[in-house]
Amino acid sequence: MTIRNWIKFFLMCMLIGGVVTGIAGIFVRWNFFQPYIATGEIGEFLAAFGWMILLGFTMSVIAQAGFFAYLTLHQVGVGIFKTLTLWNWVQALLILFVIFDLVVFRFAPGAQSIQDWLFYGGLLILLVAASIATAVKKVQLTNKKHVFISSLFFMIVVTSLEWIIALMGRQGNIDTYVALLLFPLIAVNAYQLLVLPRYNARSDEDRLKLEQRKKERKQGSEQKAKA
Repeated sequence: MTIRNWIKFFLMCMLIGGVVTGIAGIFVRWNFFQPYIATGEIGEFLAAFGWMILLGFTMSVIAQAGFFAYLTLHQVGVGIFKTLTLWNWVQALLILFVIFDLVVFRFAPGAQSIQDWLFYGGLLILLVAASIATAVKKVQLTNKKHVFISSLFFMIVVTSLEWIIALMGRQGNIDTYVALLLFPLIAVNAYQLLVLPRYNARSDEDRLKLEQRKKERKQGSEQKAKA
């Protein structure tokens, strides 16, 4: 990917992370925003909304770091297990292990009631459903069925690792951040997975155009020298 396209890719991910977190924050943390609206404190409301956007920017950077780490891991995995089929089986087992880890070691310690289990269960369903939808879309875009497991692995396993920042907390209002931070991670990771090939294609086109311009300038210089 060229530097220009990487910057565009980076900024778009930042924008998605910020917007999604800002909008989700109003709903997830409505009790926090509502008093500002009720009392007409628009400045305070905008400051709080801006904080949510900055939080989304931060999660976007984490998501991008996780994505490029996964691209490296994927190549290493294929190299170690020699075949894509075997690597996919390993990824499928890791997906099951991570889901088990989420339920037993992340959700269970903080679940004190049925409502808590419904809350965490809803978040897990959201993560898995969004991951499946993204993986299916990836297959449709690439027309390659074998990318389904790899896409599912990235969306579930890598997103869960990025989400662990919130899941490890035990403060009084941590559940709001557990819910809130999941939205930008899913949105940014889905965008990266589905759109990166488009940026790579643009980069290839830019390189061809650059080579063509260099060739034309070289030919022009040679013609001037002959003249």
